[in-house]
Amino acid sequence: MPNLTERWKGPLLAAFLIHAPSLVGPAVADDSEACIGKSQYTLFNPTPVRCMREFEPDRPDLTDNPFTVDAGHVQLEADLVNYALSRPDPDGTVTEKFLFGATDIRVGLTNNVEVDALVQPINALHTRFVRPSRDTWAAGPDTLEIGTKVNLYGNDTFEKPGAIALGFRPFIEIPTVDNGVGEQDVEGGVSGLIAIKLSARTELELMTEYDIVKDDEGSGYHVEYFNSGSYEYEWTSKISTYFEAATLFGNEDPNGGIVQLGMGLLYQPRENVQIDLGTNVGLTRGSDRINPFLGVTKRF
Repeated sequence: MPNLTERWKGPLLAAFLIHAPSLVGPAVADDSEACIGKSQYTLFNPTPVRCMREFEPDRPDLTDNPFTVDAGHVQLEADLVNYALSRPDPDGTVTEKFLFGATDIRVGLTNNVEVDALVQPINALHTRFVRPSRDTWAAGPDTLEIGTKVNLYGNDTFEKPGAIALGFRPFIEIPTVDNGVGEQDVEGGVSGLIAIKLSARTELELMTEYDIVKDDEGSGYHVEYFNSGSYEYEWTSKISTYFEAATLFGNEDPNGGIVQLGMGLLYQPRENVQIDLGTNVGLTRGSDRINPFLGVTKRF
């Protein structure tokens, strides 16, 4: 006579095979549903790696995108070196500016909100005067900029051609030290951000910004208007290029407004690392002649 184990072996195996899909199904569904909405994730409950958005740094172009850093994660975007050569002003004075290690620290607070701080530890300003002929140097930390980026639409749905994302970013600039390098007054502004996915390989980003800037003379402030557009083409999964046009009007420069073109190369050796190099070229007398740079971005 067969024992109890042998008697129930067949029925138990059949019952397991029948009910196994229902036992496994809910766990799989719950895992996939964790990446939908993502409103439950915060600074203290980070977004799981499997649910993070595509890597989208703001640098190196001047046009910020509307995408925020995933909640609970940090993104560092740094200028390894940034050089700018001005055109002569009406007196013939020319300035050179060197930036080393300027880093934008971006922290995801919620799924659609981040806070960022631009820290500029080592900047140097070289001024060449014509009348009288002399050179001066000033070096030290530059202005601290603190901002908040808010995504209004498209943070997690920017995948197919025709997709649109919208956002905005208010910010304030705070003087750090009186060293002749950075601004000496509190200034600020707000920018509106748009991204359009034109195709599987191309993307257009648009930005309009209103800056509240201290007058050169007097105690008042005035508004400057910055507008830019950046077109990016992805050649491979690791290499892409961009072309950008940018303008600034309403400034008090006697040479007038700024119009410049930019271009650059982006290389992504790993999923959360980007290396970039490029340059901006000025087209008007108020623009810098040339502004080459090299930088890196890392997401944690």
